[in-house]
Amino acid sequence: MIYCVEDDAGIRELVVYTLRNTGFEADGFEDGAALTAALKKCKPQLILLDIMLPGEDGITILRRLRAAPDTAKIPVILLTAKNTEYDKVVGLDTGADDYIPKPFGMMELIARIRAVLRRTEDMQDKDEPRPLVAGGICVDERAHTVFVNKQEVQLTLKEYQLLCLLMKNRGAVLTRDVLLENIWGYNNESETRTVDVHIRTLRQKLGADGALIETVRGVGYRMGEHT
Repeated sequence: MIYCVEDDAGIRELVVYTLRNTGFEADGFEDGAALTAALKKCKPQLILLDIMLPGEDGITILRRLRAAPDTAKIPVILLTAKNTEYDKVVGLDTGADDYIPKPFGMMELIARIRAVLRRTEDMQDKDEPRPLVAGGICVDERAHTVFVNKQEVQLTLKEYQLLCLLMKNRGAVLTRDVLLENIWGYNNESETRTVDVHIRTLRQKLGADGALIETVRGVGYRMGEHT
C-alpha cells in the first residue's frame, strides 16, 4: 500500500491511478489529518508527501512521522513545487528518503518509488535476520521459537543452540568436537556422547523432520536437504 498526500485533487487522482495501474495498492489524502486517520488503520509501504499542504505542512508531518516509533521507518518521498537546494536539504535532513520536484513524469515517479522500496528492503534484510528454514522446521531467532509444520516445539537451550548451528551451516559436516566447542564451550573427546544424546532428543522432538539431521560417517552431523 502506498499513500499519496496531495491537496491538488487532479495530481492526487493521477498519481493514485498510475500506482494502481502499475501493480501497487494506493490511496490518496488531501491533508495531514486524513493521513493520520488512515495510519491508525493501516501502515503503508511508502508515503508520497506534498510539502505545501493546507493546515499542517509536509515537513511538519514528516517530523511527526519520524518521531513516532510505529511510523519512523516508513519510507517517505517528498513531492513539491519548491525546488531550491535549500528546500531539498531541509527535506532530506528531516528524514525524507527522496525528493521529487514538480512537475514530474509518472514513469519517473514509479521508478523512484521502486528504487526507494528496494533500498528499504535491503536495509531490512540486513537489520532483521530471516527465519531459518529446513523442511517443515522454522526457527525465529528473534522470538527464540521453533515451529515444525506450523506447530510450536519446545526445546531445551542446548537443543535449540544445536539446531540453530546446524541450520546456519546447512550441508556442512560439523564434527562432535566442533559442536562441543561451540555449544558447550569445551572440546573433550570423552564427552562426545553428550552431543549424541542431545541430537537424539532433538530428532525426537522434531518428528519426521528430525531425519534432516544426518549422521555422517560416525564423526559428526549435518543438516540435510530432504527428509
